[in-house]
Amino acid sequence: MTPPPLIQFDGISRIYGTGAGEVRALDNVDMTIEAGQFVAIMGPSGSGKSTAMNILGCLDAPTAGTYRFKGVDAGGLSLDQRALLRRSYIGFVFQGYNLLARSSALENVELPLIYKGMRGSARRAAAMQALQDVGLEARAHHDPSQLSGGQQQRVAIARAIVGRPDVIMADEPTGNLDTARSREIMELLTSFNRDHGITIVMVTHEEDMAAYAHRLIRFVDGRITADGAPGEVL
Repeated sequence: MTPPPLIQFDGISRIYGTGAGEVRALDNVDMTIEAGQFVAIMGPSGSGKSTAMNILGCLDAPTAGTYRFKGVDAGGLSLDQRALLRRSYIGFVFQGYNLLARSSALENVELPLIYKGMRGSARRAAAMQALQDVGLEARAHHDPSQLSGGQQQRVAIARAIVGRPDVIMADEPTGNLDTARSREIMELLTSFNRDHGITIVMVTHEEDMAAYAHRLIRFVDGRITADGAPGEVL
């Protein structure tokens, strides 16, 4: 039996406000993402790409339509059920790193495993392995103020992958980095997609970063206007 797609939007709409103040952030969007893909999402400000990412990451629910994650109607889950889904299957990487300032790199990476209830020694070993995977084991006991922007984003990626998620949701992961550090981060994401089969869904406004993906989806006014290989869409 063929497994269901990892991610499926069926007629997804997200509406904010009512009457004259109504805003359709997403308007009847259909989209399927298979396991193992590396997908970039682009679009101008207000296009709906961030709203789509919030629904994909189970941080928000659609107003209409069905969002299925691994065949489960994620949009119909309770807040607690969505939190459990995020904890079990999704890793997040943000533009601003979102690291705890007074915690070491190792402690930041351990955080998702604490929520999973993993015991101390196993948790530290898994977090150290994740830091090793991103080349930062030597910085394990440094706090974020002692790390460069690129190193902080590597810690954020280690935190995202430590639980071995099915998918990483990356929201402008290179937005605060220079070109050289941006390329390092994209090579790192590419390696986790290629070598570990982790699906990557990345919002970006940078065409050269989107070119790392297998597939590019462009949003305009809450709708998908292009979907294909980056070279074709760009």
